[in-house]
Amino acid sequence: MFSHDRIWAAIDALAARNNLSASGLARRAGLDPTTFNRSKRSAGDGRPRWPSTESIAKVIEATGSTIEEFTTLMAGKGAVDAGVQARRAAVSVPLLGFAQAGGGGFFDDAGYPVGQGWDEIRLPARSDETTYALEVAGNSMLPLYRDGDVIIVAPGASVRRGDRVVVRTRDGEVMAKILQRQTARTIELASVNPDYPDRHFRLEEIDWMARILWASQ
Repeated sequence: MFSHDRIWAAIDALAARNNLSASGLARRAGLDPTTFNRSKRSAGDGRPRWPSTESIAKVIEATGSTIEEFTTLMAGKGAVDAGVQARRAAVSVPLLGFAQAGGGGFFDDAGYPVGQGWDEIRLPARSDETTYALEVAGNSMLPLYRDGDVIIVAPGASVRRGDRVVVRTRDGEVMAKILQRQTARTIELASVNPDYPDRHFRLEEIDWMARILWASQ
């Protein structure tokens, strides 16, 4: 049956079979990376949104598949089982660049991105914590993180002295540092790279601070 859920399940399974996230599959097919994001699969009023036949044709061609293979996936048979297993073992989280996080992005009070239009990245399911990904820009965290590395951020995780953190100021500056000291009034951040200065802020100058869990390099 050509149902809304089964067509989207077939797209997810096709992505998993090719070791891609939904956004990675869209990118390979020459589509906007957010084309297959879960936020795009239903309208604001709850009505289902269907992928276009053009989009389906492009992902079939981009992955070297056939329409017969796609309909098999859509029927819930064969390789779709591997896709389901892959989805259960992985999670899709928002992926932002430092520029997005600093200018024009929308975050909730905990520092988690909200709204639509973010790119996504697929990660192994490592914890129950709410996470998202940031692509590092610049060399201020060398040798820990290089330009282009992806760091996984947990806004709700507790932060202690010595933790690697991402901090966003009220002015929209975003930086990755090490928490050196935090008092009721100030935050002191240490730079790993000696070419970059340590930073000190009054608490009211900070929009949010989130702990870096790990890096996907």
